[in-house]
Formats: sequence, structure tokens, C-alpha cells
Amino acid sequence: MKPKVPKDPIEVLGEAYELMLERALEHLENAKESGHKAMHTFIDKARDTAVELEELTEEEADKVAAALKRDIHDAAISLREGGQDFATWLGFDIELLGDRLKEQFAKAADPTTLELLELKEQAAQAPYHTGELVGPGTLVCDNCGEKLHFHKVSHIPPCPECKGTSFHREPGA
Repeated sequence: MKPKVPKDPIEVLGEAYELMLERALEHLENAKESGHKAMHTFIDKARDTAVELEELTEEEADKVAAALKRDIHDAAISLREGGQDFATWLGFDIELLGDRLKEQFAKAADPTTLELLELKEQAAQAPYHTGELVGPGTLVCDNCGEKLHFHKVSHIPPCPECKGTSFHREPGA
């Protein structure tokens, strides 16, 4: 019998991100309500499930849930206000994403568009920072404008150009 090789922590969190998204969407499909608040509630339920099943620690589950909420919120605002399609929001060829993640993320962003104007008034978009989790898409360094492309869930590194630590999604990327 071969000894178990420990998984890369980033891979574990990436898989948890996708699983949490999948679980939240299952709740959404079976619910009578939809929109931003419902999606956040379902992400929280998926977060609790991951902790209960000991798939993640409380801290890991909080990080994954926060990243997922932020990414869906950002996608929904861009899709609604920019009139963009999902591929444009990502900022790279959508075929580089796995079919399952592509379908789930687009589906999750769609119901939230119903409440975007209210959401935008309540809170400004949060910037992205080095060390945080981010879903697929393109971030732009706030310091030098360097673009970072993420084809799967990853931790945000410092900017390779200037070592900056704050980023945003480029409108109409």
C-alpha cells in the first residue's frame, strides 16, 4: 500500500470552493426565494456543512465562503451593469475553465442580479488583497496595472511586477 501524499492546501481550498458553490446552488434550486440574500444564506449553509463534515476547519470555511460571496457579487455587478457576458467578465478564454465550474459560477451570479442596485447602494465593492482566495477571472494591480489571470481558485499573490498587494477586477476586461 502506498502512503497517502498530502494534498496541496490551495488545491484543497479550490475543491472546497467548488463544492461549496455546488451545495449552495442545490439549495437555491430547491428554494422558493432567490437573489443576493438567498445566495448568501445558501453559501453560509454550505459553509456549515463543510465544517460539520470536517472537510474544512472553521477558519478555512470562513475564508472560502467569503471569497465565494465576493466573487459572485463582483461577477453579478459586472454582468448587470456592464452588459458583459461571463467570458468578458473573466478576462480570458472561458474554455480554459472546467465545464462544471463555468456552469456553476455563471448560474450563481445570475440570481444575484435581481438585487444588485440595492446591494451596490449598501456597500462599495471590496478590493482584492494578496493572500485572499479568488475565483476564476482577471485582477488588475491597483499600483501598476499589471493583470493577473486566475483559471481556477487560487490565493492572490503579490503583483509580480511591483509587489503590490491590492487589486480590482477590470471593468469590461
